[in-house]
Amino acid sequence: MFDLNTLAEFSRGNCVTICTFLVPANLLFTTLTIVMTVLRRPLHQVWQSAAIACFFASVMILHVYTWFMIGVVMAPTYILMWLAITCLLSNSAAILFHRRYSNSPSFSNNV
Repeated sequence: MFDLNTLAEFSRGNCVTICTFLVPANLLFTTLTIVMTVLRRPLHQVWQSAAIACFFASVMILHVYTWFMIGVVMAPTYILMWLAITCLLSNSAAILFHRRYSNSPSFSNNV
């Protein structure tokens, strides 16, 4: 059976490894989403990049939440939570920007 307590212990026990992967992955895919939006890539490519970035950000939020569950309230937990939420908001904003301005003439011109 699926045991969330074991998963939370694994998350806390391998915190350095998990954060070493998740922080660059969040930054890389969020930057990729923003760059794709600025370069006027097709909407499905922006959505794919944003979905991957949001997945990594959600995993980071769940990882930080495992620390909050046991009462660890320190600067790194808040910094990582801030990073994940910022990535989620940035990806959402990129999708909204692309959907709103993709039909406007100034956005559609290939310069």
